[in-house]
Amino acid sequence: MSTAVLRDAARTILLIGASRGLGHAMAAEFLKKGWNVVGTVRGGATRTLLHDLADEYKGRVEIEILDICEPDQLAALHDRLSGRMFDMLFVNAGTANRDPTQTIGEVSTDDFVHLMITNALSPMRVIESLKPYVAATGLIGVMSSGQGSIANNETGQRELYRGSKAALNMFMRSFAARQAGTSRALAVMAPGWVKTDLGGPDARLTIEESIPSLVNVLLEKQRRPGLEYLDYLGRTVPW
Repeated sequence: MSTAVLRDAARTILLIGASRGLGHAMAAEFLKKGWNVVGTVRGGATRTLLHDLADEYKGRVEIEILDICEPDQLAALHDRLSGRMFDMLFVNAGTANRDPTQTIGEVSTDDFVHLMITNALSPMRVIESLKPYVAATGLIGVMSSGQGSIANNETGQRELYRGSKAALNMFMRSFAARQAGTSRALAVMAPGWVKTDLGGPDARLTIEESIPSLVNVLLEKQRRPGLEYLDYLGRTVPW
């Protein structure tokens, strides 16, 4: 069988936020497993780690421009992808506030709005816009956090970040309720506390300890329709 035929038959993930950190690591892991990757980056002029992957895996990586907080860019991406079909849509993009020690009463309104738009509203806008391009037996997932679990919050801390991820989880529950009866798998993922620009140098896990396992969990989850909140080892996280 020719290489062209193999590539045509390969599965493809649409990975939102793939330029660095966890998103880049996910792209690399899916490529190692034979998948093709359509990944998004913010801005068009800056070279990213995803561009390096595109050079390494010739013909198997497509790079699209998207800032998830810009509705016009999302609309343009929706139009550019018209007619495409993906086996998986995963939204990795997200951020944290500048001072994670602040209580919710101390955060500024600007920080609150920015984090909620970036971590909760915008990922769901992406999913609502691009869900027609996910196969009926495909998977739609988002990168949440174990800190989005209300049941597990026994220490407080990182309160705005926790709240934004809990909101994302709730919106995914609502989305799943509206998708009841479909054959799609839906996943809310907790990658663990990982050493990245977002997680910081004191994080417990390396990317290599989290992401390969997380990708395996997603591949297994494809076989189970409906929504689950899972960690990088495949364990159920309490809502």
